[in-house]
Parts: sequence; structure tokens; C-alpha cells
Amino acid sequence: MARSPALTGILFAIGGTLIFSVNDVSIKFLSGGYALHQVILIRAIVAMAFIFAVIHWSERGWSQIATQRPVTHLLRVGIVMLSNVTYFTGLAVLDLADAVAVAYVSPIVITLLSILFLGESVGPRRWAAVIIGMLGVIVMLRPGAGVIQPAAILVLISAVLYASGNLLARHMGGTESAMTLSFYVQLGFVLVSLGMGLWVGDGHHATADGIWAFLFRPWIWPPVADWPIFLATGLSVGIGGMMVTQAYRTTEAGLIAPFEYVGMPMAILWGLLVFGTFPDAVSWVGIALICGSGLYVIWRETVRRRESDAA
Repeated sequence: MARSPALTGILFAIGGTLIFSVNDVSIKFLSGGYALHQVILIRAIVAMAFIFAVIHWSERGWSQIATQRPVTHLLRVGIVMLSNVTYFTGLAVLDLADAVAVAYVSPIVITLLSILFLGESVGPRRWAAVIIGMLGVIVMLRPGAGVIQPAAILVLISAVLYASGNLLARHMGGTESAMTLSFYVQLGFVLVSLGMGLWVGDGHHATADGIWAFLFRPWIWPPVADWPIFLATGLSVGIGGMMVTQAYRTTEAGLIAPFEYVGMPMAILWGLLVFGTFPDAVSWVGIALICGSGLYVIWRETVRRRESDAA
């Protein structure tokens, strides 16, 4: 039996998010010794190598990176680049699970923006789930408890930018393939990272500040032991990015967004295994609200579609 486009989009979103979790833990691991733009450059080169291999072996070949919307690609590349820089700069300071939990305001923002810019319909029950998810984010921020700091604000900014980038992917889906969208993002990463390296790669803007050290640290030659980690982050962003992009370009954004919550348990697992951190009681409340709202949206969407098909 043929698989529905919605189910295919959901599977791409889940698989891409699981693979993306490797990118998060790898970059946080590397954040103590490398400049962010150096990490992004090596990651992008690995991702581009993967994309080139897929293009070379596919039937459409190099014709699939041709684009009818270069200006829109440039805008999306800028948004995705800023989203990455703000997120990973904050991630270097925050615990992995806390950073990912704060970032999960992004699917909520996607749902809201999909109403404003894509004209998608969201009923009162999904609105209620969005509000509950927002409450979960507030709990994770813990106002007055010292968690709201510049690093957390950077992650929030990243979440809004990430949502905007995914909505642009949905908007461009009629003319641009997932391969095209992924190719130009990685090309943008390479060019911008090289520019940053030429500007500050010698370390003349280096600082000991916890947030900005990751951004302005001098470039170094990675030891052999770190190359598998660089390879992992490059492959994860190449494969995961293509899968998530495909999900958003073919499926309603408000339906896809909640499935990205699968990254939350992965962040907890990676935090425990790699960094020895585990969410406390307050974090668990926030996680429950965020993930609970996402699961409710999934259930409501299933019911709504069944009712629509029955009619």
C-alpha cells in the first residue's frame, strides 16, 4: 500500500531529528577547544562531500542544484547561518538538555508562523497545546533562578530563526528540491565560515568570556582523535538536514513541527552519556509540558484527518 505524503514527511522529520542530535552533542563536545566557525567550516565540507556523492549517483545528476530562486536561497542561507551561530554559541555554555528544551520553542513558533504566512488552519485544541508548550518553555527558563542568561536568550533567538528558515523551505518547496535547499545552505556555511576565519581566525579577538570564547577562539589544526567527531557532525547535518528539509517542503508545517520533539529524549541521553548531566525536577516539569503538548497535537491531527477522510 502506498505511503501517504503526510506519513512520509513525519518519518523524515523524526529520522532527521534523531540524526541531528549527533550534531548537537558533537559540536558541544568540540566547543571547548575550537572556534565555532572552524567547526562549522569542517562540518560543511563533510556535508558537501556527502551531498556531492548523492548528486553524482542520482539519476538527475547536477541538474538538481539548479535554482529559480537565488535571492530566496540567499535569504534562507542567512537565516539558517544566524540560527546556527546563536544556537551553538548558547549551547557551548548551557547543559545540552536545557539548551535543546529552550530551543523547542521553535516548533511552537513554526505553528504560529504557519498561520500568519502560510494560511494553515490551526484549531482551538492545537492552540491550547501551543500555550501549554509555551508554559513548558517558561518553566525551562526558570525566571529568577539564574537560567535566563545571555546563552539562553541566544538559543531563543536561534529558535525563532530556525522556525523562519523551515517556513521558507515550505514556501520554496514547489520549485526547489530538498537537495537544492541543502546544497545552498552548506555552500553558504563554507563561504561565511571562510570569511570569519580570514577575519578572526588568528585569534586577535579572542576572549575568555564563556559565551564569546567559542566565537572568537583562534583556529587550530585538529588532532587525529577529533576527526571522527568532525566527521560525525558533518554527516549528521548533511543527512539530517536533507531529511528535515524534505519533511518541511512536502508536508504542512504545523503537522511536522511537533515531531521534532523526539530530539528531547535524545538530548537527555547524550547529556548523560557524554557530559554526565541529567535534568533536575524543574527541568522534567518543563520537558513534560513541552513534549506533552507536542504529543497532543499529534493525536488531534490524527483525529482531525480521520474525521475529514470519513466525511
